[in-house]
Amino acid sequence: MDIRQLRMLVEVVRHDGFSAAAEAVYATQPTLSKAVRQLEDELGEVLLERSRHGVRLTPAGQIVYRRALALLGEREDMLRELQELRGLQRGELHLGLASLGSDVLFAPVFARFRQRYPQIELHVLERGSEDLEESLRAGEIELAASLLPVANDLDWQPVRTEPLVALLPAGHPLANRPGLHLQDLAEVPFVLFEKGFMLNRRIIQACMARGFTPREASRSAQPDFIVALVAAGLGVAMLPRMIAQARRRPDVVLVPLDEPELDWKMALAWRRGGFLSAAAQAWLALVAEQHAAGVPSP
Repeated sequence: MDIRQLRMLVEVVRHDGFSAAAEAVYATQPTLSKAVRQLEDELGEVLLERSRHGVRLTPAGQIVYRRALALLGEREDMLRELQELRGLQRGELHLGLASLGSDVLFAPVFARFRQRYPQIELHVLERGSEDLEESLRAGEIELAASLLPVANDLDWQPVRTEPLVALLPAGHPLANRPGLHLQDLAEVPFVLFEKGFMLNRRIIQACMARGFTPREASRSAQPDFIVALVAAGLGVAMLPRMIAQARRRPDVVLVPLDEPELDWKMALAWRRGGFLSAAAQAWLALVAEQHAAGVPSP
């Protein structure tokens, strides 16, 4: 039994005969007769009583006809919903966004996406880049904000590149420098991010490559609290320039960090070879528009 046979049965009943039904579905009368006969053979029941006055459903035919109408209706509903989904009239998108920088990079995209696609539900998972990549592989999210370079099993689209700056208390001896290298900070305690932040790992690895392990003063997942810890004199922190500039305060000085290899390169990643929904593709397109136009620095 297939949907085409059910459709032909319904049309024969609606048009009270094979001849009119054949014209309605652009098929020949023998084709319809064969389809209905095959359906009867498969079900082991006579569905139609044929006469020169037309056709009439048998009791078994009434059951099949009623069910056929329901199945055909469900099929049309399914096709309409799929069409709506393709047209971004309905659906959902699961995103993974990093705690660091999402307010500047993605809040404007949220606003535009809601305006263009009000029926798409956005679900956001907020974690560090390393944790988000694992959630991506597990299928919990469709797109993840992550730092470049990403793993080989992921594809990506660029979002923003920013140099890092060192944040120091206003009275610190290094606060008046025009620029700093990591070696200059070897004796200064570090205020780091919580576990799961890829930037953490890269800063620590870069320090070790220069011959020292940073002394850890504290950790936090919140940029505002990190800045407050620096202001309190706890140590030095490193943030992407645009994020640090958005949190300027008189008791904290921003000094450029002359370490290009540590540039903060944010991207959106997805599983290589995986299916991207229409909603995900629309999100990527909006981010690409923003990336091309440039995001004004705070």
